[in-house]
Amino acid sequence: MDRHPLGAFIIVDKELDRRLQAVRQLEIPTVQILAPNKERDPHALSKKFSEAGVEITVVFCGFKGESYADIPTVRRTVGLVPAETQIERLKEAKQISNFAKSLNVPATALHIGFIPEDRKNRDYKNIVAVAQDLADFCASNGQGLHLETGQETADGLLNFIEDVGRANIAVNFDPANMILYGSGEPLPALKMVGQYVKSVHCKDAKWAKQPGQQWGEEVPLGDGDVNMLEFLNLLKKVGYFGPLTIEREIAGEQQIMDFEKGITRLKKWKNMVWNE
Repeated sequence: MDRHPLGAFIIVDKELDRRLQAVRQLEIPTVQILAPNKERDPHALSKKFSEAGVEITVVFCGFKGESYADIPTVRRTVGLVPAETQIERLKEAKQISNFAKSLNVPATALHIGFIPEDRKNRDYKNIVAVAQDLADFCASNGQGLHLETGQETADGLLNFIEDVGRANIAVNFDPANMILYGSGEPLPALKMVGQYVKSVHCKDAKWAKQPGQQWGEEVPLGDGDVNMLEFLNLLKKVGYFGPLTIEREIAGEQQIMDFEKGITRLKKWKNMVWNE
């Protein structure tokens, strides 16, 4: 893979063909995908992406019952932290890891959920054990396990990675999520966790009036508060050479238009930072 190829985050559902067509038209060579919820035919899917000339770099877990309606709802419903769904979701995450292996994808990723801040807390120790279990399973499949930034501070994420203590644990760094959740300034956070960053989302957002209590606003790449040029400069400094994966959390034609705008801007910023 070339250094810093452009990428897009896409959902594998009934609209996949339309999304793949858009990716091809925009000459985007890599994607991260959200694993399909039901039937997973890796051979047919692999063929579809291969024929489109698009490489899948990360498979993301998504679970039934998750809701991003607001921050309290995310805390209750997202990831592997909620106790009532933990066993079932851990099992499904392992199935998704197997699915990723069958696609020859080197990483499985997820929002693990709101990790308790107190490292002595019983719930904290529980989610550490769950992450160790999943990381070991991914390692048996020759994969990394990428934890997406957002719900925790950079300090909290570093503590968690240290306590999980697995060599294949990595970070999917999403600077916009830091703003959306109000969990910290994204650029200083990237400096702190840079050694663990193995994949990224190029996504932008504006701060809420009450960060951490209200959602920030996701916006097209370059229209928000991240400072994407400096984000790329910092990726260079921490030695990140992987895909630059644009994510835009809307649907329909506007998403495609925003992808196109983001690609144009990202190409310009890439050239400024890496002279590519």
